[in-house]
Amino acid sequence: MQDKMIDAFNEQAREFFTPMRKFNALMLDNMERVTQYQLEAMKRYSQMGTSRLRDATDISDAEGVRDFGTRQVEMMTELSNQMLEDARAMSEMSLRFKSELETLYGESGQAMAEQAASAAEPEPTKESAGPAKEPEGPAKATSQAARKRS
Repeated sequence: MQDKMIDAFNEQAREFFTPMRKFNALMLDNMERVTQYQLEAMKRYSQMGTSRLRDATDISDAEGVRDFGTRQVEMMTELSNQMLEDARAMSEMSLRFKSELETLYGESGQAMAEQAASAAEPEPTKESAGPAKEPEGPAKATSQAARKRS
């Protein structure tokens, strides 16, 4: 008897925590993807910056300054294009996460609705097999407003 109760409790606990476990896994996966992407982006930007610094240290005359300025404009264009691409990629990751989250909430909501429906179905017993009885007398009011009126 106790084993059945413990098993039932364990099963209920498992069912209760399953949506949270799925949510946590989804959050962790998203955090991992975003962090990895940000680390790669930071590496790209750092490499761009250090290459510009190296180019600046190689300047030895006026022509070198002019060439550096021209390459600087090209690098700024490349940088702005890279930033747009990174923003687009982050936006796509956010939309993917939102979609996965909506799917998870939909599944959890459906599972909860099914559980509620199965819990709401009365089990047939000897007493409920007969015709339904009408309540005797008027229903008692239990709200505070009803008590104040009397």
